[in-house]
Amino acid sequence: MTELQAGDSLQTIQLDPVSRLDLIKYAGASGDFNPIHTIDEEAKKAGLPGIIAHGMWTMGNLSKLFTSYYEEGYIEDYIIRFRGMVFLHDTITLKAELQDKVENKLHFNVAAVNQADKEVIKGQIVFALY
Repeated sequence: MTELQAGDSLQTIQLDPVSRLDLIKYAGASGDFNPIHTIDEEAKKAGLPGIIAHGMWTMGNLSKLFTSYYEEGYIEDYIIRFRGMVFLHDTITLKAELQDKVENKLHFNVAAVNQADKEVIKGQIVFALY
């Protein structure tokens, strides 16, 4: 991390296609049992083409970009904008590019994009070095 320069990117991560089991497990872990995330008929009643992933499930996955760097520092701040829905079977790719370094703070632009290269999440993460 210390050798990164502005404009450098972390290695992208492609998640496995979103499964119903992923969303059921996340519902149980988070306590968010809104049926649009797990039951097709309920999602359709809400005007959706099918179940959608929890936005926070997608957001939480972005932290995987930094997992291999936790011996060097930690995520200090996280600002996210939800830009699109994630559907069952979508394949999400996680991206991070270093925007700026200020002392021990690394400011990254982050994004999650679907298989059509459409951003579903965009934001910033500040990674603080120890």
